[in-house]
Amino acid sequence: MTNWLLVAAGATVGAPLRYLTDRTVQSRHDTVFPWGTFTVNAFGCAVLGFVSAAVAAGVGSPHLQLLLGTGFCGALTTYSTFSYETLRLAETGARLLAVANVAGSLLAGLGAVWTGTEFAHALWG
Repeated sequence: MTNWLLVAAGATVGAPLRYLTDRTVQSRHDTVFPWGTFTVNAFGCAVLGFVSAAVAAGVGSPHLQLLLGTGFCGALTTYSTFSYETLRLAETGARLLAVANVAGSLLAGLGAVWTGTEFAHALWG
């Protein structure tokens, strides 16, 4: 399978999962804070950390990195929606929530990628 097909196959799953997860999570919260986007971005960071560490440890292939890392995680996570939602929070007067979204997303993303990496290291050293 060529590289671009692996990326496309991963994205085919990641994009709808992002949409469905975002809508499901957001529907459970009565707030303007973008919990759905926050959730998919943190989850995608954890998956990317895990996959990248697995590939680095030699238990995953570069093809797995393309399928899950580039394709799936690339379509699942969304910097553009995060940026738009943060701007909308600020524009509508929810500046504290906008700052919380930026700081929380950064901390959650870094923590998630670290956790995914550490989990892979625990499995495969």
